[in-house]
Amino acid sequence: MRKNLIRTTFVLAGMLLALNCAGAESDVEGSKDPSLFTRMPGWYINQYDENEFSSYDFTGDKGATVTVEGHRMKVSYTWAGTGKKPSSLQVIRNYEDAMKKIGGAVVYRPGSDFLTMKLVKSGKETWVEVASEVDAGWGGFVVTIVEKETMVQEVIATAASMSADIKATGHVALYGINFDAEKSDIRPDAEAAIAEIAKLLKQDTGLKLFVVGHTANVGSVDAGLKLSQARAEAVAKYLTAKYGIAPARLSSFGAGPYSPVSTNLTEEGRAKSRRVELVQQ
Repeated sequence: MRKNLIRTTFVLAGMLLALNCAGAESDVEGSKDPSLFTRMPGWYINQYDENEFSSYDFTGDKGATVTVEGHRMKVSYTWAGTGKKPSSLQVIRNYEDAMKKIGGAVVYRPGSDFLTMKLVKSGKETWVEVASEVDAGWGGFVVTIVEKETMVQEVIATAASMSADIKATGHVALYGINFDAEKSDIRPDAEAAIAEIAKLLKQDTGLKLFVVGHTANVGSVDAGLKLSQARAEAVAKYLTAKYGIAPARLSSFGAGPYSPVSTNLTEEGRAKSRRVELVQQ
């Protein structure tokens, strides 16, 4: 089913190219090659799409669908070279060899015209799909790349919404407080969320809070408990040092991986469990 959809997409792309771009041999305006790969000689970009944060359904091991979110680039190439045009297999093998040279691996390859690969390097996970209609259909190929990442938290809980949740349930979970990986150092982008906590405490002078740190179930339980405790303490100390909140109004606790809110089997689930909660004393 997936390959049929890809084939239909390529046929439509070829028809549009023939109608609107006949004779064109230059890249479409604003397009560029992916930084991972150099271009195969004789090809040019006829369609291009790039999104700062989006998702794409890759075909993973044994044909299973793997949804990956992050920076997405989709580049469509068509032939404008001289001499004999490369085959689909040549295209696929070129990208496969290039990926292997930089430490990547093949995830799924059902034949000579489709390929899924993955690269994990310097803490970053990158997925690549190469889908070719070089031997048939419209005669080109498409490279789709997603650099996996978690969306930057841009919507921050306000003091008012925190107060409402605490009054309703006795606690509120916050996802705008970010730390360096495996550390308790608060990142600069957490300032907005912490400022709202300070505002909440200054508006309700009788409110006392447990600041509770949570981690995903990665590594040892003891390490998770220690890290979550250190992160909770860092938030409490930040509120005291910068905003003048009385230390007696804040108590820190590290719950580690003992209270997940989602599955620990996916990165998306683990990201949801990594959080700071405010619990009314």
